[in-house]
Amino acid sequence: MMMMHDDSMRTIVDIPDEQLGALARLCEKQEISRAEAVRRAVDRLIKESKSEQRDVGFGTWKHKRIESRRFVEKLRNEWSHR
Repeated sequence: MMMMHDDSMRTIVDIPDEQLGALARLCEKQEISRAEAVRRAVDRLIKESKSEQRDVGFGTWKHKRIESRRFVEKLRNEWSHR
């Protein structure tokens, strides 16, 4: 599936011979261009980055000795009395 991008930019990327060979074999197998393979790789990298950013706060409070339900209830009570 070849996608056309109206909003695109040409760029030059140095790829080591070993990776270039592996990329060529992959492109031939999937019947896609190198440009399409690179676009897919960039898209995957961006999606993974967003996923990592979303999980950044996970476990932030694990060292605190706070029961989450009580804490949330306390916050709700503070806001409801205003």
